[in-house]
Amino acid sequence: MENSHSFTIDADILEIPKVSVALDRALRVHGFSEEEILDSQLAVEEAITNVIVHGYEQVKGKIVITCRVTHALAEVQIEDSAPPFNPLSIPDPDISGDLEDRKIGGLGIFLIRQVMDDIVYRYENGKNILVMVKKKV
Repeated sequence: MENSHSFTIDADILEIPKVSVALDRALRVHGFSEEEILDSQLAVEEAITNVIVHGYEQVKGKIVITCRVTHALAEVQIEDSAPPFNPLSIPDPDISGDLEDRKIGGLGIFLIRQVMDDIVYRYENGKNILVMVKKKV
């Protein structure tokens, strides 16, 4: 059985908890573990925050979130009209050095890569589209 939800939020940090609650409900119904739910929420929150802060640069905009969940996987698509930006073009940060010596930034995308099973970006029809997949173990 597939469950699909799509909704639009304002590009506002205060909207993120609504997304997390909706994601929790959708994944819990399909038996995802607590860790899988938290990983998915973390990745989605990070991606949306990046769109708001870096994409829209905190000006008004809309973000469309579509979540498709089956017994085997959750697919979350985040779509926005901010300037084109492929977050997957950001290289992994060097985390081998001392914390004080590390460059600020870049950990969010790294984190998303670590907790999600698949991530795809495309730009079409004037929209950034980021699709993240979490497989149920």
